[in-house]
Amino acid sequence: MVSRVLKKDYMMIRTLIACLLAFASLLPFREAYAQTDVPKPPTPGMLKGGQVIDTKIAKQLVDAKGVLFFDMRSPVNFGKGHLPGAKSLPYRENSDFKADFDPAKDQFDLKALPADKGAKLVFYSDGPTGWKSYKASVLAIKAGYTNVHYYRAGTDDWVKAGLPLAK
Repeated sequence: MVSRVLKKDYMMIRTLIACLLAFASLLPFREAYAQTDVPKPPTPGMLKGGQVIDTKIAKQLVDAKGVLFFDMRSPVNFGKGHLPGAKSLPYRENSDFKADFDPAKDQFDLKALPADKGAKLVFYSDGPTGWKSYKASVLAIKAGYTNVHYYRAGTDDWVKAGLPLAK
């Protein structure tokens, strides 16, 4: 009888510990989930030191070749469809959704950009509330890149215009 009670208590404690460990494993993601609950404001319509482009210009640049497109979305979203020729360069953001964001709170691999600071670069994400591409554009300009384009309308407008996505 006593061993049965002890076994039951042991199983209950073991289950409780497993639940606590599962909960604790989610704590690093609390910041990302907290931000998704709040509607994002639109990104600025201007980019100091760079150029904000629309879908028509983005399409011309895709067709022109020699222009480097960087998709700032997650690898999962990149895999669902991206602009032709684009490279996945996920921007992990924890900073506020405002023009004077704190880049120290974010993760962005500037080393993945070309060594040539004059290379034609286009950064994009989902659309006007896609802060990742805006922030990446700002950081590229601060790093000395001189030919930075921010495709503010992003994949949302690309698809709306009936243009194909690559997979």
